[in-house]
Amino acid sequence: MTIAQIAGWAHTRFGKSDSPDTEALMAEVVVPALDHAGITAAEVDGIFVGCMNNGFSKQDFIGALPGMVAEELATKPAVRLENACATGSAALYAALDFIEAGRGKVALVVGVEKMTALPTAEVGDILLGASYRKEEADVAGGFAGLFGRIAQGYFQKYGDQSEALAMIAAKNHANGVSNPYAHMQKAFSVEQCNTISDRNPYVAQPLRRTDCSLISDGAAAMVVVHPDVAADLARAIGFRARTHTNDILALSRRDPSAFDGARRAWAGSLEAAGLTLDDLDLVETHDCFTVAELIEYEAMGLAAPGMGANVIRDGITAKDGKLPVNLSGGLKSKGHPIGATGVSMHVMAAMQLAGEAPEDMQKHGAQMAGVFNMGGAAVANYCSILERVK
Repeated sequence: MTIAQIAGWAHTRFGKSDSPDTEALMAEVVVPALDHAGITAAEVDGIFVGCMNNGFSKQDFIGALPGMVAEELATKPAVRLENACATGSAALYAALDFIEAGRGKVALVVGVEKMTALPTAEVGDILLGASYRKEEADVAGGFAGLFGRIAQGYFQKYGDQSEALAMIAAKNHANGVSNPYAHMQKAFSVEQCNTISDRNPYVAQPLRRTDCSLISDGAAAMVVVHPDVAADLARAIGFRARTHTNDILALSRRDPSAFDGARRAWAGSLEAAGLTLDDLDLVETHDCFTVAELIEYEAMGLAAPGMGANVIRDGITAKDGKLPVNLSGGLKSKGHPIGATGVSMHVMAAMQLAGEAPEDMQKHGAQMAGVFNMGGAAVANYCSILERVK
């Protein structure tokens, strides 16, 4: 089977953007991504846009917007995909399928979300669209409340892990200082993250403000191509394996403290790749809340259930650890514009493998990376194993 490859990318800084809407955010990445890949708009065979929207913008039909950004794209087949917080990965995987099915040789993938234009309460309600509203719509604190419940259940089973969560937050913020694309480029100590204060109150117990990712605007784009096309381009980052799994939407019908869908996604990709975690140089994982990263350590196989805290305490996932996790700063520091997140995570990993990450962020000599992006509370789970081809 033909395996599509990443040839180029572009990324806005995440945060509160001056760009007024999703179209303007797209304009910051579409042409730069094509230029980075060495591909013209005329060579694009298909466009795949990831944007959750669900009320963030009155302008829908977002798959058609790249054609407003670059006129040559207006007549290309285009589609918009949505899969909650994994929307960007859904768009990317659809583009890969497009190429691997032989329908085209060049695809443009764009992930985008404009979130900060609305009041925080309204943002929270929109995000609850990624929950099972029949049972979870009244959760105090919105999605933070849902993950607060997950953290409570985990703590009840395995003991209070507040300090471990603070260590994850501090690690990711320290990494984010080196990422010029990050929403918050500021370091916090473990003590600061583990202390309740006016600046760090409980958002949804036991989660504090430093345990929660940021409401952000942003866009990321990448160009994926057939290997025949990549052969003539400057770079090629391949997919050694990729797996998409799902779990039950309602938290009441599964164990929320064990991300079984994530476990299956990781196991599927590692098996398909013929690798173990020891073969990876780094991982970008979905830390929408620090407790998510903690449980994902267990889902990916770094620790047994209930033992994820040992991973962060032993420094395994630190910048200089055995398997650095979220060298970009993760969603916690980099920000989490919903539709852009999955594309961004793959861009951050591809940068590392191409040796094109910012100097203080670069893992030198990296050849293999894992990316895990999830939608909802570990409902839609995407795991990619990326490798440098050239």
